[in-house]
Amino acid sequence: MPTPEEMYDAAVELQQAGQVEEAVEKLQELLQQSPDYPLAHAALSVFYSQLEKHDEAVEHGAKVCQLEPEDPFSFVAMSLICQKAGRIAEAERALAEARHAQMAAYRNQDE
Repeated sequence: MPTPEEMYDAAVELQQAGQVEEAVEKLQELLQQSPDYPLAHAALSVFYSQLEKHDEAVEHGAKVCQLEPEDPFSFVAMSLICQKAGRIAEAERALAEARHAQMAAYRNQDE
């Protein structure tokens, strides 16, 4: 059985070959095996956005933020996904969370 990393890499290869829907299927298969694999959720948020399936993109972007709440990039990515979906208020909230996470990281560096 392939590892989550191998499945993720295979999905990215599919997406780069223009097979976005097949990449989504591969990532969904990965999540059945490892439901809290953040990279799979991050990739799904991007791939669903490419397919203009915005509700699904936002759902997976939110999952990344839930799994990695200290990572400012997760919230920046969520903000971009929400902007593309036309969800401006959610995009602004995600950007505020990104700033909050970044400030917390800076404070923790000084300790």
